Order: sequence, then C-alpha cells, then structure tokens
Amino acid sequence: MALISLENTITLALSVKDRHASAAWYGEKLGFEALYHADEAGWSELATKTAGVTLGLGEQAEAAPGNCVPVFGIADIDAARKRLETADVKFDGETIVVEGMVKTATFFDPDGNALMLAQDLTGQG
Repeated sequence: MALISLENTITLALSVKDRHASAAWYGEKLGFEALYHADEAGWSELATKTAGVTLGLGEQAEAAPGNCVPVFGIADIDAARKRLETADVKFDGETIVVEGMVKTATFFDPDGNALMLAQDLTGQG
C-alpha cells in the first residue's frame, strides 16, 4: 500500500530561460495551449494533449537542459510530506507556499532524482 494518495494529475516541470517564448514554441510545435502565466512566481503552465498532464515552465537565468521534474498533484501536502519524511524520504528544504496559488515540496528518490508534490490553493479562500 502506498504511503500517500496522489491525485490524477501530473505536471512535467522544465527549466527555461524565457517562459513566454517557450510557451509559444510548445504551442506552435506541439499544439499545447497556455493555461496561465504567473509572472510573479516565474511560472507558466500549458495543457498537453494528455488528460491530467500539464507542462510547467519555470523561468531561470540559466536553464538546466535535460532537467525534468515530475510534479504530482496532492490534496494535503503537509500530511503527505510528514508520512514520506517518517519513511526516510529526503526533502529539499521547506515547503514553498505561493499564497492563493500553490504549495510545493521537492523530494528525492534513492538515486537523487528530484520529484515534487504540489497542492492546488486556487480553490481555497
């Protein structure tokens, strides 16, 4: 039995130099549709052609090509993090909160690959 219960969503997060230019490229080349650009967070999301899968573009001064971080949707990130930490899963720093938008926590698999949990806060008041 799994330690935590993930939702039916996944975001593949990529590091890019210019989110808007990258979003246009993915739209033109692959037919992905921009869902939103959160300029204050340096983040954009695009709908892929696969239900429940989005592409996230995180703007960095120096992009890290080949770096893809799967981001798994979760209803209660605090409870999930606590359960994973109890099972000796290592996290990268504290949970990050972008008020009214999202809570994220990065963790690592046994080989050091980064994975992320994300709790949607847009529907909370």
